[in-house]
Order: sequence, then C-alpha cells, then structure tokens
Amino acid sequence: MRFGQFRNIVKDALEHAGIIARFLCCVHVTSNYLFSTVHVHGVSMLPTLNLSGDVLILDHVSPRLGKLQVGDLVSVQSPLNPKRVLTKRILGMEGDTVTYFDPSRGDTTLTAVVPKGHTWIQGDNVYYSFDSRYFGPVPYGLIQGKVIYRAWPIDGFGSLGH
Repeated sequence: MRFGQFRNIVKDALEHAGIIARFLCCVHVTSNYLFSTVHVHGVSMLPTLNLSGDVLILDHVSPRLGKLQVGDLVSVQSPLNPKRVLTKRILGMEGDTVTYFDPSRGDTTLTAVVPKGHTWIQGDNVYYSFDSRYFGPVPYGLIQGKVIYRAWPIDGFGSLGH
C-alpha cells in the first residue's frame, strides 16, 4: 500500500468519524434539552395512562421557560430517590392553596400552600399514587419535562393536556 492510499483511508475515516460525532451531538442535545420519549407504566395515573404502559413524548423546553400550569402532566425526578422518575399531574403552582384527600387518614381532606419555587403533583389514581401528599411540594428544578403526546399505544395517540 502506498502512502497516498493510506492517507486517503485515514482522511475518509476521520471524515466519517466527524459525521458520526456531529450526529451524536445532535441526538444528545435533542433528547436532553428539546424532546425525548419515556416509557411509563403503573397504577398511579389510571385512567389517564394505561397500566401496561405508555410511551410519552416529553417537552424539555417548557419547564425551563416556566411554561407549566395546573393540569399539565409532568415527568419529575423523585425527591426521595434520584434514580426514580415519576409521571404526575400538577395540581398546584407556587402560592396556590391545595386541598387534597389523604386515603391513609380516612375521609379527611387537608390543605397545603405551595411554597415559592415548588409545585404540587399528584397521580390521577388518588388511592394508589405516591406523590406530594406523602413527600410534600416538589422543587421546580426536579421537573424534567412536560408530557405533550402519547405515542404508544397507537390507539391512544394524541395530546394529554388538561
């Protein structure tokens, strides 16, 4: 093999490596800062989400811009276990007074004021959801994304807004 051929092979390999590196950077930026998908399953969001699981599309821009409101579904890093991600509905923003039902205390309702920089989240299935009723208001910084669409199952495709 001549030196010129070797140089061309190295040049082509570096060119391909550059294309792959740019592609991976785009994937990283898109999935961490713009949009991503998440697979969610469990009973806490019944009947909105399926017990067997849903694939949801998350918007990562809205939480950073403060474009969340009561009724939005959000993906939140658990305040008690950072390795766990929860999907819940926002029931209160900072300054709101939230009245909630605590199944562990019988038929009583309780109230809480959401402090500055926090949100109150709850699952739609109040009897089987581990949420703000147990660990309190969630710091806004733990919100990873706003759920904008259900991508799977296909018969449930669409917006999951208010």
